[in-house]
Amino acid sequence: MIMIDLYVITDSSLSKGRTDAEVARLAYEGGAETVQLRMKNACGRSMLAQAKEIQKIAYEMDRIFIVNDRVDIAMASGADGVHLGQEDMPIEDARRLMGDEAIIGISVSNVEEALEACEGGADYLGIGSVFTTTTKPDAGQGIGLDAIMNIREAVPDIALVAVGGINQGNVKDVIRAGADAAAVVSAVVAQEDIRRAAHDLRDMILKVRPHVLNP
Repeated sequence: MIMIDLYVITDSSLSKGRTDAEVARLAYEGGAETVQLRMKNACGRSMLAQAKEIQKIAYEMDRIFIVNDRVDIAMASGADGVHLGQEDMPIEDARRLMGDEAIIGISVSNVEEALEACEGGADYLGIGSVFTTTTKPDAGQGIGLDAIMNIREAVPDIALVAVGGINQGNVKDVIRAGADAAAVVSAVVAQEDIRRAAHDLRDMILKVRPHVLNP
């Protein structure tokens, strides 16, 4: 099982003029193990250019780099893996294209989707949106902490990454509910000091997680 603490998702509309690659470097420097490049409305050429930059940074710093949705961009940039939603390419096809070494995450919101993703060979599950968020307008109403608990009980042996509306005020709650890691957007990307924001969030996760794993 891969282990993640803090997972930062880029969003250029929140990054105060900084490129996704600049945000990624600062987030990694702050302690984030994983950065996901998310450029929903960008053309493939622009996304690939940012992906190649982030891949170089991640390689230099020995961190994980994931591309959102786009298997082609992930492969062309040399990313570690891809994150797929319920309406994206089926995991079986992504695995066939990317190979066994690629990290493939799947978005889930309930136990049924979690079981299906695990059966398909997902490396981690992104659970959400846990809280209602404006960062991803199509995320709908937050599914709540109980969803994390239920999924954790159903699939105890896969990494769970909680996502959606997570910040310093509630990050400890999602870890206590059973998530291994937290994925954030505005709580890091929109901050003046990205390094400090990432550092503080990861520190909060690490302070809670040992007590959850070893009560």
